[in-house]
Amino acid sequence: MDIIEVRSAHPYDVLIGRGILDEAGALIEAVSGQGRFAIIADDNTAPLYADRLIASLEKAGLGSDLFVFEHGEKSKSPGTLGKIYSFLAKNHYTRTDGIIALGGGVTGDMAGYASATYLRGMHFVQIPTSLLSQVDSSVGSKTAIDIPEGKNLVGAFKSPDIVIMDTDTLSTLPRSFLIDGMGEVVKYGMIKSTSLFETLRNHNIDNIMDIIDDVVAQCVRIKRDVVENDEFEKGERRLLNFGHTLGHSIEQYYNYTGISHGRAVAKGMELITELAAQHGLCESSLCDELSSCLKNYELCIDIEPTLPQLAQATLNDKKRSGSNIGIVVCSDVGASHVETMPVEDFMGWLN
Repeated sequence: MDIIEVRSAHPYDVLIGRGILDEAGALIEAVSGQGRFAIIADDNTAPLYADRLIASLEKAGLGSDLFVFEHGEKSKSPGTLGKIYSFLAKNHYTRTDGIIALGGGVTGDMAGYASATYLRGMHFVQIPTSLLSQVDSSVGSKTAIDIPEGKNLVGAFKSPDIVIMDTDTLSTLPRSFLIDGMGEVVKYGMIKSTSLFETLRNHNIDNIMDIIDDVVAQCVRIKRDVVENDEFEKGERRLLNFGHTLGHSIEQYYNYTGISHGRAVAKGMELITELAAQHGLCESSLCDELSSCLKNYELCIDIEPTLPQLAQATLNDKKRSGSNIGIVVCSDVGASHVETMPVEDFMGWLN
C-alpha cells in the first residue's frame, strides 16, 4: 500500500492499494474515532461496493446508513443536496458523526459539500472508485455543487480525514469511464511532468491499466505538491484548471448530459493550446503533441458549439477576478503558467 501524506491546513493521508476497500472500517476508525457514517453513493456504485464497505465498518464497530442517488452530473444539484441534508436530519446525525463519499467525482464533490455545511462541519472520508476521482477530485479539499448558471459555482473547501483508493475498483469501470479519467491524467503531464506525459505517449487506452497504480500515484503526488503550496487557489493551484475554463463551458452547453467531464477538459486543453499558439504563447508543434497523446486515449472529439458560443459561459468562470480572467496555458510539455488578461481580451480570443 502506498501512503501519500497531504500536509494541508488539515493534514490527511491518501492510501493507494489493491483490495483495501475491505480494510476501510479500521482505517477510518483510526483517524475519525467511533461514530456513525452516512455513505453517499450513486445507483451505479452502491450495488458494487456498498455492502463491502458496510461490512468493513461494522467490523470496526462503526454504524452506517446508505443514501443512494441517481448517477450523473445532473444530480450534483441543490435538489439532491437538500435530500442529503434531510437524510442526515431524519437519521439524527451529529457533528461527531461523518459522511463517506463512495464513488466518482460527482459523489465526492456533493458529499464533501454536505459534510462541510451540515451542522457546520462533520467528519468526511473519500473512497473514490473512478479513475477521474482517484487522480483528481478526491484530493485537494475542493467540494461543490452545480447550479444552472455554471459548474461548481457553489462550494467550500473541506479536507477529508482520509482518502482510501482501492485501485481494484478501476477494473470494473466501463471503457468510457476509463477514457474519461484519462483526460485529467493527460492534464497532469501537460502542466507538470514530462516523464508522465512520455509514459502516456508510450501507452494507450488498451494497455494503460498495466501501470495504473503507478499512474494514479504520480498524479496524486503532483496534485499533493501543488495543493500544499497553494491550498486555497490563490496562485499555483490555478494550474490544475488547464482545459477547464472551456471544458466547463462545453459541459454547460450540453446541460451536463452530452459530454463527460474528462472529455470536455480534453477538448478544452486542445482549444486553449491552439489559441495560445495563435497568440505566440507556445509553438504550434505543442498542439500536435497534445492531440497525439489524446488520440491514444480516444479523447479527440468533435463538439457542436463554436468558440463564440462558448464565450458567454466563461463569464461565470471561477478563475475570473473583477475585470480580469486567468487562463492556464502550457508553453511546453510540463511547463504551465496562468496568463492573466482583461475579460474583453479573452472574449476577443474566442470571438
